[in-house]
Amino acid sequence: MAKKVAAAAVAETVKRNWNAFCISIVNPSGDLVYFEKQDNCQYASIGISQHKARTSARYRRPTLVFETLIGKGAYYNYLITLDDVIASRGGNPLIVDGKIVGAIGVSGGSGSQDNVVSLAGQAALK
Repeated sequence: MAKKVAAAAVAETVKRNWNAFCISIVNPSGDLVYFEKQDNCQYASIGISQHKARTSARYRRPTLVFETLIGKGAYYNYLITLDDVIASRGGNPLIVDGKIVGAIGVSGGSGSQDNVVSLAGQAALK
């Protein structure tokens, strides 16, 4: 499953001629099960992609939700104090038969690019 998801994400980067991404796949508890780094990806994105995947798996929602909530005002600012939350799009849960089986985290482009690649990986399980 993890390789299938990553392959779909990589295919999206190739289709769009993007070549600087890190892709992390985690199990439901957030432990890394598969990782792929494209040659031009910055080293910081290794950890960022894993963090996005962990956050999505452990909180059972896309990381875009956290990014959106932080923009809604001071009430949600506590989210940035949580060690296991990253408020940046690009992390999405992997769902099979209505059950979360893991998550994908992507980093290396803009937030919107990361999310496009992540969603392409997620779609491989539909």
